[in-house]
Amino acid sequence: MSFKLATVQTGRGPRAAIIAGDRFVVVASATHREQDRDVVGLLENWDAALPRLDALAAQAARIGAPLAEAGLLAPVLAPGAIFCAGANYADHVAEMALKSGMPIPPDPHTQGLRSWHFLKTQHTITHPGASVVMQPRSQKIDWEAELVVVIGKFGRNISEEKALDHVAGYCIANDLSARDLGLRAALPESNPFRHDWVAHKNWDGSCPLGPWITLKRDVPDERDLKITLEVNGVLKQNSNSGQMIFNINEQIADLSRNFALRPGDIILTGTPAGVGAGRGEFLKKGDVVSVKIDKLGELVNTMA
Repeated sequence: MSFKLATVQTGRGPRAAIIAGDRFVVVASATHREQDRDVVGLLENWDAALPRLDALAAQAARIGAPLAEAGLLAPVLAPGAIFCAGANYADHVAEMALKSGMPIPPDPHTQGLRSWHFLKTQHTITHPGASVVMQPRSQKIDWEAELVVVIGKFGRNISEEKALDHVAGYCIANDLSARDLGLRAALPESNPFRHDWVAHKNWDGSCPLGPWITLKRDVPDERDLKITLEVNGVLKQNSNSGQMIFNINEQIADLSRNFALRPGDIILTGTPAGVGAGRGEFLKKGDVVSVKIDKLGELVNTMA
């Protein structure tokens, strides 16, 4: 039986769990193995852990608890690294070019360019269903639905052909962005130090993640997943992972040229068109944001 990998809150703190159908099983409680207590520990020994988890999934109807009783947390609570792809959806690039009155740039592949990424800190991670405290300095908090890659195997200098061998699965993120903190307005446009990605992308709780990890084996084609985002039930983003400029294989290969990728690292692979900045709309307290991706579930958070 197939399963999803999650982190749940228990009386003994956060614990790794599997979700099979409408039941969940806390892994370490069932296996009595201390190394099974957290998701990163499982990912670090993924080849050995997977048969144990498959065996638990087969028993979930008998030994599991109702999924409705699970206190779902972010599936990876403290990623070693959170890599975020910039300008990586063709429809989003076109949207922002139109907004700024600029021509749509050519495909970066034709210019010999590779994918580029920025970083978010561990402190940005928050949970499915959590209220997200808005950056108090910002008046322009934006949404960004993202397909997330969860690394399950160590590697550096990974080839594109072998890249997916290093993926354990996929989940959903909302890369919340403080658009008005992205520029140091006092500096001229020609100044190379005008941009501020740290303030723009890194306030506490600005990366809702979840609701669980869907295993790579259960996603037949990561290049064809519908992605939608709604604010208070109103559709804002409606696209497909096929709009990625640099695909997942390329991103993994490009990142691993510079440093090793480790189990539990996550990659936010870019956002499609429909962000608030493209239409001059931004989030306010009380807004409910829902992100859905085919095969991966739904991630819902409320702004506070």
